[in-house]
Amino acid sequence: MTLMGVCAEVRRVRASELLDYTNYTGDYETEMGIGREPEFRAVLEHPDVLVFAWGATVPMIAHAAGIMLDEITTTWDKWVTPTERTTAKGVIAPRRVAAVRFTINGVYQGQTRIQLEHVNRIGHDAAPDWPSGNQDDVYRVEIEGTPSIVQETAFRFTDGSGRDAATAGCLATGMRALNAVPAVNALSPGWVTALDLPLIAGSGTIR
Repeated sequence: MTLMGVCAEVRRVRASELLDYTNYTGDYETEMGIGREPEFRAVLEHPDVLVFAWGATVPMIAHAAGIMLDEITTTWDKWVTPTERTTAKGVIAPRRVAAVRFTINGVYQGQTRIQLEHVNRIGHDAAPDWPSGNQDDVYRVEIEGTPSIVQETAFRFTDGSGRDAATAGCLATGMRALNAVPAVNALSPGWVTALDLPLIAGSGTIR
């Protein structure tokens, strides 16, 4: 949303998570269907559940831009591996799902103008036709407008711990909320979104 503020015109916004889950030990079998047979319908494959889990970001961006969406739609795609793949959680057999791609789409005046996209794969070579980052494991923001902007953010551990990018992204997600606590406490009771908060600079993190 900050990047939208430097544009004279915004025609389309897409925010993408592009991650390799090979070393990820969180839940994804039932939730996303990774490692399951392609006929299995994952929890997040249900549009209402998907929108409930991640969809709030889309109307929040629309609100920031001053528009009211016509509707919110979703897509869900699966990629089935032809070969066995080894993960931190075990082995995914051939003919099982080894990558998923889903989107939550904000439709305005008949066109998708705001999109939240996830591409989660087991191995960087999985689903080769789907989007990838210029670096492995990134979060990408693409704004088509005047000017158009592309930004990729890579979360990494450089402390020698060997923890992977997906784990770093999870930590960053939690720290965004934790570092916002003083600003949230300063507001009146009620619902709070990123639009209600000041710049969260991470006071006290340099020590």
